[in-house]
Amino acid sequence: MKLSFCTDSLGHLPFEQMLDKLLELGVYGVEMTTGGWSSAPHLPTEALLGSATQRQNLLKALESRGMSIAALNVSGNPLDPGELGQKHQRDTENALALAGELGVKKIVMMSGLPPASPHDTIPNWITYTVSWPPTLKNCLDYQWNEVAIPYWQGLVARAKQSGVEKFALENFSSMLVWNPETLFRLRNAVGDMVGLNLDPSHLLWMGADPIAAARALGPAIHHCHGKDVRMERGLVNINGLLETKPVEDVANRAWNYVAVGCGQDLQWWKEFFSVVRMMGYNDWVSLEMEDLTMSVEAGITSSIAALKQTISQ
Repeated sequence: MKLSFCTDSLGHLPFEQMLDKLLELGVYGVEMTTGGWSSAPHLPTEALLGSATQRQNLLKALESRGMSIAALNVSGNPLDPGELGQKHQRDTENALALAGELGVKKIVMMSGLPPASPHDTIPNWITYTVSWPPTLKNCLDYQWNEVAIPYWQGLVARAKQSGVEKFALENFSSMLVWNPETLFRLRNAVGDMVGLNLDPSHLLWMGADPIAAARALGPAIHHCHGKDVRMERGLVNINGLLETKPVEDVANRAWNYVAVGCGQDLQWWKEFFSVVRMMGYNDWVSLEMEDLTMSVEAGITSSIAALKQTISQ
């Protein structure tokens, strides 16, 4: 495995300064955003698509430092029924086109989340159906069969034209694909180009075991994020795992995203990566640093130190 970095955490730095900063930290791969919810601070996607010279300069800046693009990231909600969904669909199309021009084979994104019916105006994350009320199952079937699967069938065909070989869908909340089971539902419908971006932090706060998930996923692991989460003692025992407070309210939340090693200990991370490697994944692990309990600099340096000690190189 090789260590890479989701570059939005250093979005305040110009592109080449960001690369130099990562080199100082011993990181040689970058996962860069092209749109979606990100402002794409280091990749002006439309400008790059329109200029072969700019693309060449981008690749030269990486090659001269011995660095590589681990993946392009276009995380958003392309299945939103409004203008946001239309924008994220355009961003996704542009990401595929740019990947083709740059020779990038992997796209990291999210599955998207549709509304619960063709009459709704906002996405709806349905996480409880069982047997009552029965309308929820019908809504879920609509989301999958009428919206998500047709969209992804078309997107897979489009990706093949650009030379993209893998989609890695992050198991993020408020998405139709949020765990291994939902990933396999989509993968079985559209093909094995679609796999998971295995982010252990989300599975942990949902109450799952990422190590068991890695075993179940096997070759469906297409990418891996190094990202930790901490269940906050006392608060999570009172209020449970569901949390609606803003991520900035770290002192009062039941759980928080934290630097690697500040949630699970290094022995846990060693086992996690060992099992991921044992299941056949031997590619980039991208640090996604979203710890708001400390400075960005402290979170990045401590996370990189922890990942260097634990990934199966």
